[in-house]
Amino acid sequence: MRELRAIGLDVDGKHIICESIGGDDENTEMLRVRIDDRLRGAVRGEGHRVGQSQLDMGSSMLRPKDIQSRIRAGASVEQVAAAAGVDVARVERFAHPVLLERSRAAELAAAAHPVLSDGPAVPTLLEVVTSALVARGLNADTSNWDAWRNNDGRWTVQLAWKAGRSDNVAHFRFTPGAHGGTVTAVDEAAMELIDPDFDRPLRPVAAVAELDFEAPAAPAVAEEEPAQPQRAGARARRSKPTIPGWEDVLLGVRSTGQR
Repeated sequence: MRELRAIGLDVDGKHIICESIGGDDENTEMLRVRIDDRLRGAVRGEGHRVGQSQLDMGSSMLRPKDIQSRIRAGASVEQVAAAAGVDVARVERFAHPVLLERSRAAELAAAAHPVLSDGPAVPTLLEVVTSALVARGLNADTSNWDAWRNNDGRWTVQLAWKAGRSDNVAHFRFTPGAHGGTVTAVDEAAMELIDPDFDRPLRPVAAVAELDFEAPAAPAVAEEEPAQPQRAGARARRSKPTIPGWEDVLLGVRSTGQR
């Protein structure tokens, strides 16, 4: 490997003029080295991290610090990898410690106490939420917890659960402190979970509209039914035996007129 000696800065201010060392004046070669981030990092003693501290994103660079900031703010590994245009495996090695941090924050928030209208509740958020879900006939074991840090440095905690075919989420603001800290409902879904009135459904279902169905039309033969009693009465009159008069009884005359 040839050794170079820096002579000075080029007139354009973007290159360093160097000369080769080890040869005579006739064989001395003048070279230019472009001043870029790699060279600046090497001058500051960061040469051992060159090629390892940044991910190439075309015209821009995504540093491990940027990766961890995005993961800490709630982005997934897949989202960061897609935005950077790199493999998921290259992002995972930097994201792993931050994912553990998020998981730990969600765990601490579940052990905190929800703030109600009259102050912090004695049960933890996990206990209150579990009671609310079970009271509504839902399986609390299938719920998922997550957390991320906001721009103000505070943690937002998310609880996700399924109710039938619908996916539901509730968000809380976690404040670490004495006795496990506190959590405050951020949205309506979170407020319904920590509301002690468990008789109210989490997701009210609209009442089914009552439909008025018309009664089926009566068969055509029904119109002839009023005449049936008359025909029945006529048959009854025809089948009724004739009662002979007194004269026929005394004279021994039959009802047919024959003696």
